[in-house]
Amino acid sequence: MAAIQSDNHGLRLFVRYAVLTLIAVIFIFPLIFMLMSSLKPDQQLLTDTESLRAFLPVGDISLDNYFAAFRRAPVGLFVFNSVLVTGLTVLLSLAVCSLAAFAFVFIDWRGRELLLTLILATLIVPFETIAIPLLLISANLPWIGLEGITRGWLNSYQVQIVPFIADGLTIFLFVQYFKDLPGELIEAARVEGASWGQVYRKVVMPLAGPVLATAAILKFLAMYNQYLWPLMVVQQEAYRPVMVGLQYFFQLNRAWGEIMAYLSLITVPVLAFYLFLQRAFIASIASTGIKG
Repeated sequence: MAAIQSDNHGLRLFVRYAVLTLIAVIFIFPLIFMLMSSLKPDQQLLTDTESLRAFLPVGDISLDNYFAAFRRAPVGLFVFNSVLVTGLTVLLSLAVCSLAAFAFVFIDWRGRELLLTLILATLIVPFETIAIPLLLISANLPWIGLEGITRGWLNSYQVQIVPFIADGLTIFLFVQYFKDLPGELIEAARVEGASWGQVYRKVVMPLAGPVLATAAILKFLAMYNQYLWPLMVVQQEAYRPVMVGLQYFFQLNRAWGEIMAYLSLITVPVLAFYLFLQRAFIASIASTGIKG
């Protein structure tokens, strides 16, 4: 009986890994196609799409498309702008939204349920409906910088960051996670004389690794892939992100190899962020377990 149960367990485990491997292969195929296509001339690229050669490094392989992409557009500048804007937005969003969720969950004050309901109601409002009013507001807001007080946020980094620091989805994720934390930990910390700030820093946030990772991934993808808003508020090349920079490759003579090379280059920060977040998440879980 034990041998039969062991065989059944092994079979289920094999089927599970086989299904997961198949799903992974399906998801990785577009990345392989993009990378392989970026190494081929346009004519060969289009010809290879008719067979499995599209996923193989065969034929006239070179880095010419990458050099051509850098000649056509300031790729490094676009990647830097996107990484800067996305990174700052993610960090500020995690801080602001986690503080807001902490106040909604653990601090009793009048009107918090109504305000939370109004914040969550913003999730059903498409961004396109507020884009024009937000653009008009941003064009007239003052800003204090190195040049003193200026009027208008257009063609700047802050206009791509500030409007997206706080959002209903991120606050909702933190609220739901904080509600599941043991209330005894908060009560014990308060009994021992900890302030609300100390409870937030030393009790709640060290346990918030999973929701921090989830919120960071969703925010990173949303910000890094932004196209409409930067297209509206940024006309100067110095502040353009990667998605707006993609327009450079659809002007005049369209070169698919260069487009694939550009897409490969702008995918690198996404993969790097994922790997970094994965390691940080594992380390957070491990350290939390040791402390517990």
